[in-house]
Amino acid sequence: MYAVIETGGKQYRVIEGQRLSVEVLTDETVSLKPVLVVDDDEVLATPAQLAGATVTANVVGATRGPKIDGFTYKNKSNQRNRYGHRQRYSEIEIVSISRG
Repeated sequence: MYAVIETGGKQYRVIEGQRLSVEVLTDETVSLKPVLVVDDDEVLATPAQLAGATVTANVVGATRGPKIDGFTYKNKSNQRNRYGHRQRYSEIEIVSISRG
């Protein structure tokens, strides 16, 4: 059985016991609403079928993504700007997938 969940504006395919990095979450235990649940030959995809379905996950820790360096430059005007960014992520572990 696997599910497709949506969090942080992105969708992830998950199974029980899987760990993945998602946008920052504040709670220790998170209940996520699935977009799709596949159980062997049965596929639950409509809102009526997914009414009681949930995916439960525990926040394991926090990680950070790769450093992104940027540079802007305008010719002939001596205008230069350097910037950097490093995205923060929460690492979660999928505890259970229930069909409801």
